[in-house]
Amino acid sequence: MLDFVDVPAGQSAQDAIARSTRVAQAADRLGYARYWISEHHSFAGLASSSPEILIAHLAGQTSAIRVGAAGIMLPNHSPLKVAEWFKTLEMLHPGRIDLGLGRAPGTDQLTAFALRRSREALSADDFPQQAGELLAFLSDTWPDDHPFKAVLATPVVDTSPELLMLGSSGWGSSFAAANGMTTVFAHHMAPELAVDALRAYRRNFRPGLVGDTPRVIISVLALATDDEDVAADFRAGWALQMRRIRSGDTTRPSAADIREFRLSADFARIAPSLEGRVFAGPATDVAKGLTALADEAGADEITLVAPTPDLDAKLRSLELLAQEFGLVARG
Repeated sequence: MLDFVDVPAGQSAQDAIARSTRVAQAADRLGYARYWISEHHSFAGLASSSPEILIAHLAGQTSAIRVGAAGIMLPNHSPLKVAEWFKTLEMLHPGRIDLGLGRAPGTDQLTAFALRRSREALSADDFPQQAGELLAFLSDTWPDDHPFKAVLATPVVDTSPELLMLGSSGWGSSFAAANGMTTVFAHHMAPELAVDALRAYRRNFRPGLVGDTPRVIISVLALATDDEDVAADFRAGWALQMRRIRSGDTTRPSAADIREFRLSADFARIAPSLEGRVFAGPATDVAKGLTALADEAGADEITLVAPTPDLDAKLRSLELLAQEFGLVARG
């Protein structure tokens, strides 16, 4: 699961994290492998500006599922501080922490400027250097002549978070391939680019310090339901959210907003464009669609993305897809 920690209209940030906690606990109980939090800033409708804090909370409310960030937008942060955050998380929850890296700001340019504190940092194109520093801080593998050799990222722990590279273009997958990393492709953002980028990743993969085997994860908009109105609302809800963001509105729509938009002629015109991008409907059909996409893209794992104000529908979808994919319940 990838969770934006949506704050639906009429609800609070506290309501949002309570919802996310219920979903994470359900995913844990049903046998899902990972639960990820995104990093977004200055979004009124999202409560995910500090994924490192939410990870600590959710890992503490679950028992076995891996919990992590998808991702930490590395240019917004000091590599040393990111290493300290995730070493601390590993100290608290050994072997259960994922660290997905992104190079986008996760926000608009003005907010990115406020985060990075200088125009030089805002325009710097030094992600490879930042990623190299982060890896060295996590693994304590600095060259002897590096000035940071004497800097110790603490706490000192025996395990490390799993490091992954995010992307919604070919750049992230290419970086992952060149550095022996697992790639996570945001199909939910750029479905037209996913398959080609992931096939190129496998062709170009080179073992590195992070790993020696290519591994592909693809994040996909999906909701399993036997209620066609719920499925239609899910498709319309995503389209409405994207429309709002493009217009500068960062609030999340209510169920009533979504239903009104779904019944409009405007949505009828754009609905066909969601085919192959949003998988919503009976569990068997959704599972077949996801499996076919994973096979085409060479994906080892699928990450479900289900932003909807309908919490009951999200929880029921988790149950239905767990059954379809034969997940083994825990506890």
